[in-house]
Amino acid sequence: MKTIGLLGGMTSESSLVYYKRINEIARERLGGNHSAKSVMVSVDFAEVEPHMERGEWDRVLAHMIAASKAIERGGADFLVLCTNTMHKFVAEIGREVTIPILHIADATADAIKKAGLKKVGLLGTRFTMEEDFYRGRLLEKHGITALVPEKEERERVHKVIIDELSRGVTNAASRDAYWRVINNLALRGAQGVILGCTEIPLLVKPEPGAIPLFDTTEIHARAAVDYALA
Repeated sequence: MKTIGLLGGMTSESSLVYYKRINEIARERLGGNHSAKSVMVSVDFAEVEPHMERGEWDRVLAHMIAASKAIERGGADFLVLCTNTMHKFVAEIGREVTIPILHIADATADAIKKAGLKKVGLLGTRFTMEEDFYRGRLLEKHGITALVPEKEERERVHKVIIDELSRGVTNAASRDAYWRVINNLALRGAQGVILGCTEIPLLVKPEPGAIPLFDTTEIHARAAVDYALA
């Protein structure tokens, strides 16, 4: 079994789910008292998020590189960024470490293709929805078109992530707002919706008869175990 390197803290709420699901999946695959071999370095989100909002991406990148190098020194065989947004820095981090990075968008694209879909909606932080690092990779590498919500909807989705979900807060009003956004994406032609922030599955769950949802935390965790056991 390879040792999984987990860069956590973006945020701690989803990092908890990553660690729990990776170990549960490893036990399901191997039986008995097995768990996954892993190394986690967790950053303090309060030190990172203000730089994100101010567009100080060089300072954010410095945190990501420092954590990634520490994970590699800890003996990890590959790196899992427990966040969608920080995949904007995959190329930069990849130049600073020698271990491979398991890209969350690639794992998610595999799940979408297995479902036979070509056009999906994308929810996430403002950065994930508005920048090209995620949507561009889906389209150019996998032939998947990702639709994003309208501007006001993007702002609401982002605010809920930062002000509520990152602090472990879930409420019915925000859940209803997310489903309105999801349904609007479906009306625009989305065949499924990527929950492209690792906290969103804490709020939004699949519903019978509703549009398919792609839980990137679960997908990435399963891909990590697959890679570790390959």
